[in-house]
Amino acid sequence: MDLHERILAANDGAARHNREHFDEHGVLAVNLMGSPGSGKTALLEATAHASADYGFKLAALSGDLATDHDGERLRAAGIPAATITTGSACHLDAAMVHRALHDLNWRNGNMLFIENVGNLVCPAIYDLGQAANIVALAVTEGEDKPLKYPVMFRAADLVLLTKVDLLPHLPDVSVASIEDALGRVMPNPRLIVVSARTGQGMQEWMSWLKKKLPSLGSPAIVA
Repeated sequence: MDLHERILAANDGAARHNREHFDEHGVLAVNLMGSPGSGKTALLEATAHASADYGFKLAALSGDLATDHDGERLRAAGIPAATITTGSACHLDAAMVHRALHDLNWRNGNMLFIENVGNLVCPAIYDLGQAANIVALAVTEGEDKPLKYPVMFRAADLVLLTKVDLLPHLPDVSVASIEDALGRVMPNPRLIVVSARTGQGMQEWMSWLKKKLPSLGSPAIVA
């Protein structure tokens, strides 16, 4: 426990340093978390396509254990992006983010997405210097994920329910049941239903981001 506390204390120091950089340059840093296959990269691609209408200038860091596949997709979508290859680490930490910022032209934009490693456990515990925590939850993952992984959802400012275009093929999945589960674990439940494929919910998502831009602040990190 003492070693874990020391690791988190060192991480928090690096996160404060990152946050100072983001605030100094007026950049909204967003920690995007979720399971493998929850649609994080597809969401960012769709966000990039809609961003011009909102004046957003995006950049991204993509965490991946072994490949640059997601980074390649983001760059193809027009987002300046760098990949953080973690090897066996199942989450990003503030020092990894700090080092990766040197490989990315993020200061010319106003929004930096940190696409965390696909995992519903560790990423929520590590402050990266972000101003907001977003969790992508796909309808295909089941209604009980917020109850099974409460730390992740307790730390979230917003949950994006992704891949909702598949709902007609998932008769046993209820959005209302997912909302109920989130209400049991999130201090301030907030859910936006989205589809990167059809564009459903994207306007609401972009409006949420626009409201966050002027007010950069420290996120609530739940240990």
